[in-house]
Amino acid sequence: RVFPMAKVAPLPKAPAIVLGVINLHGTIIPVLDIHRRFGFPPRDYGPVAHLVVARTSRRTLALPVDEVFGVREVAAEAAVSADAVLPGIGHVAGIVALADGLLFIQDLEAFLSLEEEQQLGDALETRD
Repeated sequence: RVFPMAKVAPLPKAPAIVLGVINLHGTIIPVLDIHRRFGFPPRDYGPVAHLVVARTSRRTLALPVDEVFGVREVAAEAAVSADAVLPGIGHVAGIVALADGLLFIQDLEAFLSLEEEQQLGDALETRD
């Protein structure tokens, strides 16, 4: 789901990739920064940004994005392994060639390392 950017509250002791948390209909959701994950400089997400909310097997996460152009269904066989195109690109499950560019499919299950996942869990518990 996509929501307008919300005020992100800091989450002390969370991994560096975590911008903080939001309260979405009474549920506390961590906000992860894709820029930080890939080693890009942190950026300020202004009020025109959006949050993409996604579920993993472990938790619900929010990812800030500049724009959302829509949702597109892609056949699984259209995706090629990320390693086949860009060996060593972490956290990307696959790549799909589209008429207007490339679609990188993020592997949200592997987005946090086990250590970061534990650190985030601990930070969320101490927040309560």
